[in-house]
Amino acid sequence: MNIHKVYGLFVPFFRRRRMRRFVHTFKPTMDTRILDVGGGVLNWELIGSDSHTTILNLSVPTDPSSFPRNFAFAKGDGTSLDYPDNSFDIAYSNSVIEHLSTFENQLRFANEIRRIAGSVWVQTPAKSFFIEPHLITPFIHFFPTIWQRHLLRNFTVWGLITRPSPSHIDRFLHEVRFLTFEEMQTLFPDCIIFRERFLLFTKAYIAIRYTTPGTVGAAAITPKNDLHMSIDRNSISRE
Repeated sequence: MNIHKVYGLFVPFFRRRRMRRFVHTFKPTMDTRILDVGGGVLNWELIGSDSHTTILNLSVPTDPSSFPRNFAFAKGDGTSLDYPDNSFDIAYSNSVIEHLSTFENQLRFANEIRRIAGSVWVQTPAKSFFIEPHLITPFIHFFPTIWQRHLLRNFTVWGLITRPSPSHIDRFLHEVRFLTFEEMQTLFPDCIIFRERFLLFTKAYIAIRYTTPGTVGAAAITPKNDLHMSIDRNSISRE
């Protein structure tokens, strides 16, 4: 069995719900310019997006023309974006920042995301959630790294399906660094940090900053309290 088929059993449910919240918050139109750092077309197809969306990754698709015309693809590094300030209306990232190995890299990523657009949406799995989402296994990420190195191959869903080599396991453990709520507040000081919940537990954090379209500067940013109230009302109505 392919591990991505296992992910496909539950990922669309959570991402569809998350993308509905994104639409409610930003109300993007055909004229909205979005930069998706480290993502793909799937999330946008879940909401039938027709916004101008640039998807930036370490590599680009071999045949970009096979995708809808509102998508563009760029090669780049999320910790050092090759765009001027406020080049986009919304900077978006989903489950990427936890793959940057160190807090220093995560800080550079957050600074670039906040620089590149007036509005911001950055999601990451919560360190405190009891299931490790990549390994699809409870509590494993709470163990010391040296224990995880011995357990990942034979005691996680990911390990049993992919049968990773020792070097693959080491790369994974070096790459993934989950964030706490306090760290998200430090990385995104001008954003609200929304707690996405599942079964009453905080499953993920989303850093959100909303700027009125067509405006720039601090005065254009919706106050945190107002934005939090709007998102909370949506949560009550949707969940």
